[in-house]
Amino acid sequence: MRNIDYSIYLVTGRDLLPPGKGFLTSLEESIQGGVTVVQLREKQLDTQEFIDLAIRSKAICDKYNVPFLINDRVDVALIAKADGVHIGQTDMSVEQARSLLPPGSIIGLSCTTVDHIREAVRLQVDYVGIGPVWGTQTKKLTNPIIGVRGVGALLAELDGTDIKAVAISGIKSTNLLRTLHGSMSPTHHALDGIAVVSEIVASTDPRSAAQRLKSIFSEFRRTYIPHPLGYPQSLTLSGSNGPENANASANSILDGVVRLMDEIRKTGPLVHQITNTVVATQSANVTLAIGASPIMATEPREMEDLARICGALLVNIGTMRAENLDGMLLAGTFANSFRKPVIFDPVGVGASAFRKASVRSLLDTFQASVIKGNAGELAALAGTTEVESKGVDSVGSGFKDPVNFVRNLAKRERCVVVLTGPTDYISDGVSVVALSNGHEHLGRITGSGCILGSCIASYCATASQVAQADPNIESGGIFRGDMFTAAIAGVLVLTVAAELAVKSGDVKGPGTFLPGLIDTLWRLTPEHVRELARITVK
Repeated sequence: MRNIDYSIYLVTGRDLLPPGKGFLTSLEESIQGGVTVVQLREKQLDTQEFIDLAIRSKAICDKYNVPFLINDRVDVALIAKADGVHIGQTDMSVEQARSLLPPGSIIGLSCTTVDHIREAVRLQVDYVGIGPVWGTQTKKLTNPIIGVRGVGALLAELDGTDIKAVAISGIKSTNLLRTLHGSMSPTHHALDGIAVVSEIVASTDPRSAAQRLKSIFSEFRRTYIPHPLGYPQSLTLSGSNGPENANASANSILDGVVRLMDEIRKTGPLVHQITNTVVATQSANVTLAIGASPIMATEPREMEDLARICGALLVNIGTMRAENLDGMLLAGTFANSFRKPVIFDPVGVGASAFRKASVRSLLDTFQASVIKGNAGELAALAGTTEVESKGVDSVGSGFKDPVNFVRNLAKRERCVVVLTGPTDYISDGVSVVALSNGHEHLGRITGSGCILGSCIASYCATASQVAQADPNIESGGIFRGDMFTAAIAGVLVLTVAAELAVKSGDVKGPGTFLPGLIDTLWRLTPEHVRELARITVK
């Protein structure tokens, strides 16, 4: 197979050209900006017009040594001396195209299912186009959108092969990082490129549009690390053997938690919270008590402005309404574009079809940095019936193997996962930490899980600010900062404070517990957490 750079794969569409912009001028400028492969896709042209355009386009691509492909039409590819063809599932077969094309021609195949990928592997195509990943206005979709989260399973089928993979449909600079990060397979198989149409073709400055895409893609790949969150190594030294190393790992985590507790009091990060209206006031008060500053806003028209100034976003669907969905989608999208942490709390996701559909839409649109939920909620999210839920609560004893469950879900969702319960389990997809702090009163007040989300979001905002201020930390990924330690900090701070609040003697029951908890959070010191934390590295 030829060594082709598929990173910025341009698919043409003359009907998208802006007024006054010629096709060939736009094509050449896009190549100058960083396009690495060109596919001529012109379904509406007569055959002779298609041939003429293909010959002229091929001349421009040859000038810059960029591979030139034809969509579907092998006859046009032969006459224009194209470098190959791209074939859809309902077009001419790969075997037929290969028998007609010169030896060494590039053949790509559109794939939407695992079976399609397996057939592509059998046929030994050069690359596959996986999608549709996003909705698009440039082509009538004949297959359901598989979404960013559906790409990884297809990429995993390419493990051990030389076949390259390009994501197709609806990809723009605004969702590119989300696409690159969220599409990674659990085996760390990454996309080799992205197919782009309107972002470049419809631009009055296709050179700059291509440069922008190329910059994002190249920076992501340059700093990419084969870890679910792109971390250089597991922060808890996962894989260490023996209790001595485990203790060292726990101590290193506590060191990170203490640093974040100190930092949050100094910086007071602003945390945007779209949360359960039942507990909005106590969530805001808890945020203030630990040193951050809350803003509780739901208006879609201000989401971009808030994403610019806030340190993190919390999305909690506890009192979800259809009219709130647009605001949540926009908030998450803008937070991703500004590389701000997004903490997602799928409250009661298994309770109704509406909640399930809403969560699917939200997670297919934005990349969460942390997902937090109880056993019933995370089971529903993972699609398992091992643990059931009753409204917003879990039913039963929980998972038989919570360690592997939380690790595998973190790998799948490409983020930190927090599984709450009598013991809290937190994973970055490699390491798992078990925290055994807390008090039963947390389960006897409304919204204890929601205020935990506020705590986690506040420390994620702090971790992100620390990373932005450190010139030695570089990342082209969607995350800035140590989300794993931040999630651990959020859980430890709340659960240790719960223990201390009850021990203070001022708490007589659930009614006096909440104000006592807020007061204790205000007074809580790093020394308290270091002394009382019960942490185990799995």
